[in-house]
Amino acid sequence: MNGTEVRIDPRAAIAEGAELGPGTTVGPFTVIGPRVHLGRDCRVGSHVVLEGDLAVGDRCSFFPFASLGQIPQDLKYRGERTRARIGSDNVFRESVTVNLGTAAGGGETVIGDGNFFMTGVHIAHDCRIGDGVIFANAATLAGHVDVQDGATVGAFSGVHQFCRIGREAFIGGYSVVTQDALPFCLTVGNRARCHGPNLVGLRRRGHQEPVIRAIKRAYMTVFRSKRPRTEALQEIESELGGIEEVAFLCRFIRESKRGVTG
Repeated sequence: MNGTEVRIDPRAAIAEGAELGPGTTVGPFTVIGPRVHLGRDCRVGSHVVLEGDLAVGDRCSFFPFASLGQIPQDLKYRGERTRARIGSDNVFRESVTVNLGTAAGGGETVIGDGNFFMTGVHIAHDCRIGDGVIFANAATLAGHVDVQDGATVGAFSGVHQFCRIGREAFIGGYSVVTQDALPFCLTVGNRARCHGPNLVGLRRRGHQEPVIRAIKRAYMTVFRSKRPRTEALQEIESELGGIEEVAFLCRFIRESKRGVTG
């Protein structure tokens, strides 16, 4: 066998029309539907179900009982043609589920590159996941959730529909998130509250100390000074807006539709 050969276990069921990229392998008792497209060097284990209009990039791994591309769990869904689009280098561990989009939500569930979905994670319809995100065991997103690059969602946490999880945010385990979770910050609890910048995570990701101090000052000014939020944001943007991370944090707060976890 060469490195470009597609290897399919004879006990798998691959529908006519499915496209499997060079180097892809498929394990026993797996089902792949006719509108599924897999990129190069994907690893599909046993008992996986890939259905619907599902496009997957290169080097993705699917562990047993993962199910991607099923119709959304939305009572408004009436069988319309919708999609799921997944990038490269993603890992979907056992029993992960990813649903298609809905017409009302733009028709598309989107996942970027280099994400890690641990056992039992659920990604509902119309969610948008960035790059380098970690979902711990049984983390659950309702529909229309936006998770930005580098975020971590802790085990058994649930995120309400239409919420945003900010860039490099850390959601603690067993949290219930009903408002937007701030970028660069630690958000924990039921209902979840922000506990300030995630200093350990920021240092692990290589942020320099002046940037970390600026993020911390921005957070303290906006959420702990008891000043009107608009006034506090204006002050921070005037003094520290030249720091990209601070500007991003302020913009995230201003653009929030559900409010942010303070």
